[in-house]
Amino acid sequence: MSGRDWRTFGRIHAKLYEWLGGRLVGSVGGGRKVLLLKTLGRKTGIERMTPLVYMPEGDGLVVYASNGGKETAPAWWLNLQSNPEATVQIGRDSHTVHARKASEEEYRALWPKAAAYNSHWAAYESTVKRKIPLVILKRVDV
Repeated sequence: MSGRDWRTFGRIHAKLYEWLGGRLVGSVGGGRKVLLLKTLGRKTGIERMTPLVYMPEGDGLVVYASNGGKETAPAWWLNLQSNPEATVQIGRDSHTVHARKASEEEYRALWPKAAAYNSHWAAYESTVKRKIPLVILKRVDV
């Protein structure tokens, strides 16, 4: 699929996820789960929705800013770098999260588990020159 096709697929997946509350589109097989990440566009301030595979980790969630194995960072990660507060929807449950890049120490500890959890993440790592960040999403208690 081309980049444009993936973007279209992502938009459709996000809308279906939102409408269905994650039913039918909340996992991608192999036990890998999908969340819906809602960020504010760093240039427009408009809400953007992105379905992402996530790995539960302790009291947080881990996502991988791979952009499908491209050399460029995904827009959602650029948006989070500009404003680290976002909304995560898992199923019908939504809550605010604070996003941050895993430290080098955290990355070393998390990467073996993350690569085993999602083999696509491991494949992406081997196809790009940039170091793809693991992003930790922590719930913001209100």
